Amino acid sequence: MRADRLLSILLLLQKHGQMTTSQLAAQLEVSVRTMHRDLEALSSAGFPIYAERGKLGGWRLLEQYQTKLTLLGMDELPALFLPIPLPLLRDLGMEKDVQLARLKLLETLPEKQRSNAESIHQRIYIDTGNWHAKEEDLSRLPLLQTAIWEERLLVIHYARADREQRERIVSPLGLVAKGNVWYLIAMAENDVRTYRVNRITDAKLLDERFVRPEAFDLRAYWEDSSRQFVERLPQYHVVARVQDSIIDQLSYAGRYPLITLVEERDETGWLTLSLQFQIEHEACAFLMGFGSKIEVLKPHALRERISRLAEELLRLYPGTASLEGEE
Repeated sequence: MRADRLLSILLLLQKHGQMTTSQLAAQLEVSVRTMHRDLEALSSAGFPIYAERGKLGGWRLLEQYQTKLTLLGMDELPALFLPIPLPLLRDLGMEKDVQLARLKLLETLPEKQRSNAESIHQRIYIDTGNWHAKEEDLSRLPLLQTAIWEERLLVIHYARADREQRERIVSPLGLVAKGNVWYLIAMAENDVRTYRVNRITDAKLLDERFVRPEAFDLRAYWEDSSRQFVERLPQYHVVARVQDSIIDQLSYAGRYPLITLVEERDETGWLTLSLQFQIEHEACAFLMGFGSKIEVLKPHALRERISRLAEELLRLYPGTASLEGEE
């Protein structure tokens, strides 16, 4: 969202010629402090904006730069007009705002570029959902956004994975959408933490404000925490012989494992693969679904477990095998 806001600042200055920090902050619905940071970021990035001091002063663009905002190349247009997934915009209550902002931006483009920009939506579509998505409770998302924009403290009641409820006073720093799941990133007890929005059972906005850490980078935090999360996941390795005919099924099965080739096809056409799961139970359920087309070689404990379960199935369905071929 900050990139959109920085572009909006440049367009507003181009349109109005001069605006004060307070006017820009009011127009874009952010705090004066946030607007100061944005203006400093633009200046540091090399955009020719400057401040005129005095009672009638404000921020301006250099005159010779006024028309450069419309000189977008074909390679730059997709970056500005790529379709943001509509479900996420609806979650944030920004669907109409984004559509209006794009219409305004289109008006600044020459006719040929405008036509190319409008056609991007018919060539690229981004779907962030999955085939088995569960509907999330996002009723508190608007309150979280208010707290983030206004830099105000929040009292939240959070249901942990073990269903225990905890109350926390947090300083909300940002929101992250992973697929169709939203997460709140916030400071709590001098540490940055991640809270799944769906598990926030109650939230109350406080009047007290907080000072946002200047060095905090939302994207960098999320990428680092995601990497650490994956590294901490349990790993359960299996070596198995697999019929060549089900290789594609292995790759496209729901939560498919990480697959690595160990040995090429033998004389019977079977391959030896290494498959990585999280726990033994997950591996057992997945592999048994392929019946006799997968033979587990290692670990021996899993091989024994599958054999035991197969015997239990035969006891549960006695006489089934003898009925094959009968009419």
